This record gives sequence, C-alpha cells and structure tokens, in this order.
Amino acid sequence: MFDLATPWWLLILLLVVGLGAGYVYMQRRRHNRALKFANLDLLNSVVPTQRNRLRHVPIAVMLVGLILLTVALAGPQADRRIPRNKATVILVIDVSRSMNATDVAPSRIKAAQQAAKKFADDLTDGINLGLISYAGTAATLVSPTPDHNATKVAVDKLQLEDKTATGEGIFAAIQQIKTLNAVLGGDKGAPPARIVLESDGKETVPDDPDDPRGAFTAARKAKEERIPVNTISFGTSTGSVDLEGDRIPVPVDDESLNKIASLSGGEFFTASSLDELTKVYDTLQQQIGYETRKGDNSRPWLIAGTILVLLAAVGAVALNRRLP
Repeated sequence: MFDLATPWWLLILLLVVGLGAGYVYMQRRRHNRALKFANLDLLNSVVPTQRNRLRHVPIAVMLVGLILLTVALAGPQADRRIPRNKATVILVIDVSRSMNATDVAPSRIKAAQQAAKKFADDLTDGINLGLISYAGTAATLVSPTPDHNATKVAVDKLQLEDKTATGEGIFAAIQQIKTLNAVLGGDKGAPPARIVLESDGKETVPDDPDDPRGAFTAARKAKEERIPVNTISFGTSTGSVDLEGDRIPVPVDDESLNKIASLSGGEFFTASSLDELTKVYDTLQQQIGYETRKGDNSRPWLIAGTILVLLAAVGAVALNRRLP
C-alpha cells in the first residue's frame, strides 16, 4: 500500500474495468455469431489461432496503461530526502589535555579539527552552526549562524586546557539554542536542534556526573528541552599524554559518553582514527542536514502508463490494422 494525495481519482478504475468487461463481452458475441454462420474449417485456415490470440494483446496492454495513468492521477506519494532549510547544530568539542594524545595521528585534537571543518563544509547551507569548546569551563566560540566559515576559523584556534567539564559544555550549548529560539519567535516555532559532542575522556569537573552541573544532569536537561545530544567517543584505549615528564594514560570513556547520548535521546558513536571520525561526521551530516518528507511520486506511473498506451496503439495498428 502507498499514500495517495487524491485517492478519489481511483474511481476511474471502474471505467477501465468496464472497458475491459465490454471488450470481453463484444468478443464473445462476435465469436458466437461466427459460430452460427461461418465454416469453422475455412475460418481457421484463413485466420490462424495464434493470430486470434495476439489480437487481444494491444487491448490488454492499453488497459494496464490506463490503470497506471489512473494511479498517477491519484497522486501517489513517496518519502523524499530534502535539504533542511532550517535547523540548529552546536558542535561541542573537548579541549582537555588528554586530547593531545597521539594514538590518533597526528593527535586527537588535530584530527578532531580536520573532521569538524569538513563537517562544517558539508553541512547544508540553511542550518545554523555554532561551536563550543570545553575543558574546566565551557566557552562559546561561535554562536549559531548560517555562516559555517566562522566555525571553521574558530576550530583552527582551539587551545588545550586543564580538566574536563562535559556538563558545562552541554549546558552552554542548550543555552545557545534557547537564545536563538527566542530570537526566532519562541520554542514552539523553533527549528529542530541538535548537539554534537566530541570527547575522549571522563568528566573530571564535577566528580559526580549526576551533580547539578554534571554531564548526566545536563543530558537530562537536553532531553527535557527536546535537544538530542549525539556523542562521539574519539580515541583508543591505549592513548596517553606526557604531563611534566610523566606518561599518563588517557583511554577513551565510551561508557559515560554512551549514557549521555542515551539520557538525551541522541545517538552514540565511536571513532579511533581520522577516517572513522570523518565517517561519523558524514553520517551526522546526512541525519541533520536532510529531512524526510512525503512528496509527489506520480512521474514513474505517468511515464510507464504513457509508454504502455503508446505500445498498445502501435501493436493494434500492426496486428489488427486499427486502434484498439
């Protein structure tokens, strides 16, 4: 089954069925009349059985063509992916010291910058894109704007700092989205919004992610505001950084990032290389940059129906020397 914009056009199918039934009725009458007055042996020698069967093909093809044209008139609908002309996306990138680990070449932060810039390049033009970085605190580097180049410029200037306050990054993103929505006329008429959070480690400020300013609390707030948080766990389990001469292990923390996504209604992704990270961003760009809407899908039906009707006409002329 499929959706139809104007299904009442299907009533024409009754006429098509009537036309087919009328043709069968006329053929039977014609056959019965021939049986009464014709010499069957002579008739079969003049008009072979094979030719008698073929002469019915054009009308059958025409009837199928008329059915397809009738469906086209009814306006069949199909899902179509079209670029969004309005939406808000906030990139939230972890700039804690652990992002300096080189388990991802050339380093986690350098790879993150490259992938984020490509994401900004590929994102649909009508989407407002913003950028927030966070370490011990969150900083709004770019407020949501359709000028994606502003985000690319800011990404190049990211600087590493101490600590990891994931919750502050999410809260800052929520605030930016709400501020933009207020400018656009309030939350009811606001375009869809999404947060894309990229991090490699566990939150260190505060100690408990369920703290009022913690990551899990922020994720619940995002859920309340209907703003999904898609999280990207970036790095490997063997990552480490050099801090004041000591080699400190900084494995990725998939568990907490997965829970943030789950609590907010978003999706969780992992990436352990630049290529994988780029693929994740490509997936997000397809999800965020496009929306699925019902649209007219009558063209294939119209083309097929027209072709069959034309073939029926050609076949009728070729076989019967007349139109069906």
